[in-house]
Amino acid sequence: MNHPLRGARVATFVYFSLCGTLMGTWVVNIPAIEERVGISHATLGGLLVLLGLGAFIGMQVAGRLTDRLGARIVVPATGVLCSAALVLPGLPREPWTLAGALLVFGFCNGCLDVSMNAHAVHVEKAYGRPVMSAFHATFSVGGVLAALVGAATASAGLSPAAGMAAMGTLGIVTALVSARALLPAAPVAADTDADSAREADSTREAGPEAAAAVRRGTSGRIWILAVLALMVMLCEGAANDWSALHLKDVLGAPASTAAFAYGTFAATMTIGRLLADRLVARFGSMAILRYGAATAAVGIAIVTVFPWTWAAFAGWALFGLGLSGCVPQLFSAAGHADPSAAGANVSRVAGLGYVGMLAGPAVIGWLTHFTALNHTFVLLILLCAITAVAAGILRTDSDRTRRTREMAHGSH
Repeated sequence: MNHPLRGARVATFVYFSLCGTLMGTWVVNIPAIEERVGISHATLGGLLVLLGLGAFIGMQVAGRLTDRLGARIVVPATGVLCSAALVLPGLPREPWTLAGALLVFGFCNGCLDVSMNAHAVHVEKAYGRPVMSAFHATFSVGGVLAALVGAATASAGLSPAAGMAAMGTLGIVTALVSARALLPAAPVAADTDADSAREADSTREAGPEAAAAVRRGTSGRIWILAVLALMVMLCEGAANDWSALHLKDVLGAPASTAAFAYGTFAATMTIGRLLADRLVARFGSMAILRYGAATAAVGIAIVTVFPWTWAAFAGWALFGLGLSGCVPQLFSAAGHADPSAAGANVSRVAGLGYVGMLAGPAVIGWLTHFTALNHTFVLLILLCAITAVAAGILRTDSDRTRRTREMAHGSH
């Protein structure tokens, strides 16, 4: 493996960790910022919608810019902007200024998210084997790092603005230092290049109508991937906000115990993402999505049905493990569908997925007006089951070849 490619992979890890750390730094400072501005939980919930709106807009803008200018320019630029914008939510003392700060920070974070994922697709293509899930695991590690740093700065008596400014400054330096290691252009693997050439030749021979049909087919596939991302990330968002409350309010566990519900979910999700790339190389992305979603459905079903704390921990652990490899496969498939439009395609899938992430907690909260919290998780079971059934959208020629080869070996 050549050194530039290895360096590009390391740089991608750095940017994913940076993105997770920046977002995690905002999250751990939410209670202090909420108190400083003097707003209620309900008002904060409304302001968080602006964070999501900004992220969604940023994703659409950055996707097209990445395709036009290249990830080597857009990724470090958005890394610097997102790091600089981190301090903004720590400064306001009025709700309206906090609203503007969250809109800007969300926009910058969405730009960084999509551009680094587009670059990750290019790195994966150059490697010729799955590496996407490990990048997403690094994002989770960044969140853990932010929690540790946030606890340290709070203990030291630093204000949210001071702690966020310090982390933002470190982020700017990190984004600039790592920029040179990024790939200068989107690489195309030899086998993919040959396949693309043959497909292009056959399309030209068939005429403009066939070319238009191919584009429509690719666009339709991207939107199916986006809907699946919405469903999977809705489940993830619901676990983020409701796992601890489930143990506390439904099972009557003390707050100290309930907090470990989310910790269990996050830990198994991180572990699963660290292992997923090897499993994808062995079984294919379709199998990871199908059996991962099925495992998640079993896990949340255990949470829904059994009224015991140990069962809840086991269920949340399975839920995180099952979901862990799903989103990276959807992002990867979107990016590989058309290398020349990887940024735009990833932005569509990531954007709709982010909507699901934000909607998950709200949808579950709305359903609690009609039924018990654990019963609302039936919706998550259904979404995971639908995802498992629809996983065939990821089937590729390599999956068919792998299946044929396994059947041939099994016959001997």
